[in-house]
Parts: sequence; C-alpha cells; structure tokens
Amino acid sequence: MIALSQKIIDVIQNARDFVYKNTNTTMVISYFSIGKMIVEELQHGNEKAIYGTKLLEHVSSDLTKQLGRGFSVDNLENMRKFYLAYASQFLISENSSRILENQLISEMLSRKLPNQFLSWSHYLFLSRIENLLERNFYEMESLQNNWKLKELERQFNSGLFERIALSKNKKEVFELAKKGQLIQKPKDLFKDPFILEFLGLDEKNNYSETDLETAIICEIEKFMLEMGKGFFFGGRQVRFSFDEEHYRIDLVFYNRLLFCFVLIDLKIGKLTHQDIGQMQMYVNYYDRFVKTNHENSTIGIVLCKDKNQNLVEITLPQSNNQIFASKYQTILPSKEKLQEILKNYE
Repeated sequence: MIALSQKIIDVIQNARDFVYKNTNTTMVISYFSIGKMIVEELQHGNEKAIYGTKLLEHVSSDLTKQLGRGFSVDNLENMRKFYLAYASQFLISENSSRILENQLISEMLSRKLPNQFLSWSHYLFLSRIENLLERNFYEMESLQNNWKLKELERQFNSGLFERIALSKNKKEVFELAKKGQLIQKPKDLFKDPFILEFLGLDEKNNYSETDLETAIICEIEKFMLEMGKGFFFGGRQVRFSFDEEHYRIDLVFYNRLLFCFVLIDLKIGKLTHQDIGQMQMYVNYYDRFVKTNHENSTIGIVLCKDKNQNLVEITLPQSNNQIFASKYQTILPSKEKLQEILKNYE
C-alpha cells in the first residue's frame, strides 16, 4: 500500500470515528434529557401509575409517527429510568441554558475522560444496577478498559465488584467505586476466587493441569482481562535451570503498572504447603537472576481448585506481599451469594 493511500484511509477512519463518537454522545445526552422531561411531566400528574402509562403511550405514538422506530413505551421507560439513576449525581439549575445542561451531562457521563464515552446500551445496563457504588465501579472500569457491552455484562455477572471488595476495607471500597480498580501494590492483583467460566471446563468431568493451561492459552485475552489491568503475556511452561535441575513455570506475565514479573502456577487439586514452597522458589529465582535493578519484586500466584487459608498464612511469612494463593471457579458464581458474603464481611 502506497503512503498516499494510507494517509487517505487514516483521514476517512478518523472522520468516521469522530462522527460515531459524537453521534453516540449526542444520542445519550438526548435520551437523558427526554427522561428528565418525562419525569418532570409525571410529577404533575394525578394517579401516577395510570397517568404515566397513558402519557407514555400517547408520546410513543406521536414520536413514532414523526420520527420512526426507537420510541416504544418500553424505550421511553428506559430513558426515564436512565435519568433517575444518574440525575442525583449532579445539579442543573432550572434557568441554565440547554448548551450548559448538555455540557454538564456530557462531563458527568464521561467521568471527565474526554476521549471515552460509553454507548447507550452500556448506560441502559448500568442504570439497572441499584447499588450506586457498584454502578460507579463498573462505569469506571468500562471507560478505563474500553469494555464492550458483552464484557461489561460478563464482569458484572461474575461479581467482579464483590470479589475485589472482599479484600478491601470500607474506605478502599469507596475508592474502588470512585476510581475503579487501581493497581498500585501486589495485593491489588488479588481476587478470590478468579472466575474462569469462559474456558468451558465445567462441561468436563475430569481435566488435567495441562488441559487447564491449554484452555487458558486458547482464551488468553479473556484470561488477562480476568487477571486485571496492565498484563503482558510472557510464555507458558517457561523453563529455567538451577544447580543442574530444570524447572518449568506454568504461565509467566509482566505487569507494566507494577513493573514486575507475575508467575502463575496451576493446581487442579487442593493446595499444599509444598505448592506454596515451590512458588516461593520460583519467585526467589526471578528476583535474584531475572529481574533488573529498576524492576519491582516478582509476584507469584498459585491458582488452585481448593485451599485452606490457615495453611497459606502459616506457610508464608507475616510480612508476605509477594506470594498469593487464590481459588478459581470454572462456573459463574451466584451473584446473590457473593453480595451476601460481602454484606456479612462489611
């Protein structure tokens, strides 16, 4: 392809991206404003349930005649719920101009990330999340990680917020809701359990550690999304030798946010103290012979089907911040059960 052709393609693609972004932004802002008008109109009505249904039916009929599809009663009701879900997060003066109102809505919905804006489908899904902290968390994660709607749904259904929140105190949970998942220290990578339902292993009665590793490699992009932010894949069955003995690490990653290697060992059975000791040796080797002086200490994670937390704590030093043991599940957990655990934890 000649240089001129590529330049023209870049111009057209940038123009299309600009049109899509601004069209999507305008549509979301418009739906928010429509929801606001519906709510304000309903507040003046008597016998709200009956009045509201009739009002939406009439408005839906008028809009469909003039503007075509997309304005059913259900869609208008979704716009109303969208407004109610987000209206409390900012104030708009009754005397403010429409331009100022749109600007405020845009800033609020984009979370002050000017180059990122979620689609109407994202906001429709988010507006159904009643817990404000949880909704804010998934909104921030969607913006920061550029999640498609399918990935947002998957992370919500896997209880990502609850799983991360279980390892944090109340103050850290509020930070989680405001800023999303921050990767600043090794513990921030920790989840218990990791959810690997996308591997399809729940359909098998028996599988080996090799089967588990191969399934992860086949779905490596999804696996790294489950692991968290900033990961690069370094290899599988990575070999190193020490004192004429050969060892292999199941999976090696690098995390650019923590500037360190992350080693993963896979266990399909119950975790033993030998498994923890083996990972400790892997981490020590990388710290002493692989990492450079400007890199941080290596992190080791043992993913196992079952574990005894007391065994983990007594095996590792009290000051440990490098070795972690976490269970994995090959089926989606009950979100209600995770919420109950989190409620009891708090």
